[in-house]
Amino acid sequence: MKKIYANASEALDGVLTDGMLIAAGGFGLCGIPELLLEAIKESGVKDLSFASNNAGVDDFGIGILLQTKQVKKMISSYVGENAEFMRQYLSGELELEFNPQGTLAERMRAGGAGIPGFYTKTGVGTVIADGKEHKDFNGETYILEEGIFADLAIVKAWKADDTGNLVFRKTARNFNVPAATCGKICVAEVEEIVPRGSLDPDSIHLPGIYVHRIIQGEHEKRIEQRTTRKKEEA
Repeated sequence: MKKIYANASEALDGVLTDGMLIAAGGFGLCGIPELLLEAIKESGVKDLSFASNNAGVDDFGIGILLQTKQVKKMISSYVGENAEFMRQYLSGELELEFNPQGTLAERMRAGGAGIPGFYTKTGVGTVIADGKEHKDFNGETYILEEGIFADLAIVKAWKADDTGNLVFRKTARNFNVPAATCGKICVAEVEEIVPRGSLDPDSIHLPGIYVHRIIQGEHEKRIEQRTTRKKEEA
């Protein structure tokens, strides 16, 4: 099976449709599939739902799709760095399904494992629990959360081989792995494609069986919150 494509647009050809649910990797501004998001923007698809830890910032990540009004719903944990997100949500233009961070990661992992739902104590007694089934286990109350089964997963990795085995760097591993597993189709963008057999099997974070298409590209190195000290006087 051919997995390597020339660019993001080619890798998404025949995959994108209006109204689809997309699981996107990334944590803050780390590990965001920026090239694939740009290609989604250029495709013009609309009414999209995204399951992603965050929505990027106004001019990066999913934020570029919020600017063009291509997103109708976000399933997220943290959205505090995006002014356009806030404006759309408060004005009623954007639907938001808040998830505790661990719950969102587990919902993606569950979907990837074929698990339709699971019980968790996280969120009990809060607005997160509103409308959800409650069940007691050993005297403790839990709520039912559903697994996420996405139409498409888009992720960003450090290295890949031509079979789709992926290696992530540091924090980029947090949400990219569960996001990749829960999509019917997974498209990965990577910094480097290496020869088959050159990756240490014990260092592979995501087996190639989950990955259908791969692109290699240049990526921007963003800093979410730049903090510096004042220069000391001589």
